[in-house]
Amino acid sequence: MSFVTLVANPRPGSRTRTAAERATDLVAGRIGYTGEREVVDLAGLAPGLLASPPPAEAGRALELVGRARVLLVASPTYKGTYTGLLKVFLDRLPTQALAGTTALPLLVMGDPRHALAVETHLRPLLVELGATVPTPGLALLESEIASLEEVLGPWADRVSPQIALTEGVSA
Repeated sequence: MSFVTLVANPRPGSRTRTAAERATDLVAGRIGYTGEREVVDLAGLAPGLLASPPPAEAGRALELVGRARVLLVASPTYKGTYTGLLKVFLDRLPTQALAGTTALPLLVMGDPRHALAVETHLRPLLVELGATVPTPGLALLESEIASLEEVLGPWADRVSPQIALTEGVSA
């Protein structure tokens, strides 16, 4: 099994990445996953994602994401949904590229009015690519980043048993 964290913030070193890596740590701990964890941060890949063919590092990132058994997908909320950067990257994947993958959607947002975006926009995109998506995705307010453990812990408790069932890993 492989656990990949995909960060779709166009800014390197983002709060989205911080939250995503911590969420990955908590979920991995709860499902008893001790293997390698990879991070694909799209901030560094953005300039080449529209090139044809994409640069080698973008190709490697696509392969890594396509092979993931568990994929945490994190994006800031832009205009009420995930970033265009995430869409461009995921559009490069072939049909059903995430079949056999459990995907965990996480959106970081400034306004609670966007909380449904994780379920109405990001989840359907991941399902369209073939992923199994446990319920619920995480809508994380920017104001909650200062107290990540209080938000991420209960969420990880809730989704981890669904990963364990899907992946055959004891929780």
